[in-house]
Amino acid sequence: MQNFLFFSLRSENIRIKTNRTIILPVVLYGCETWSLTLREERRLRVCENRALRRIFRTKRDEVTEEWSKLHNEVLSDLSSSPNIIRVIKPRRRSWAGHLTRMGKRRGVHKVLVWKPEGKRPLGRHRRKLENNIKMNLQEVGCEGME
Repeated sequence: MQNFLFFSLRSENIRIKTNRTIILPVVLYGCETWSLTLREERRLRVCENRALRRIFRTKRDEVTEEWSKLHNEVLSDLSSSPNIIRVIKPRRRSWAGHLTRMGKRRGVHKVLVWKPEGKRPLGRHRRKLENNIKMNLQEVGCEGME
């Protein structure tokens, strides 16, 4: 898709629509079940900003003849789409609602409440899907919901 975003004959609107309809769904596939760390969130933002920079391209100022830099704030204003992390969190909440409505005999519910047996390796364990759902609900203000 790099060549498509770089191709100069395509308008910005077409490149933005391509980003929304092709690139973002591929990047966000299965994001409802991800346990994102800060490092992974940063990588997703870098990926998003890289695509936006290719869409909007740096422009040369005719007066000073210098290339302008596209900072992250400028990119977010130009794209008028929410941050990629702000897209993931509502999807995760809707998936959590879907999980709560599932029956207890379904495989997904079994995976959600599964407790591994045996010893764990040393170090801090990764956050579980259940913990991510609780954190997202706290951000919205639904702390007491189980």
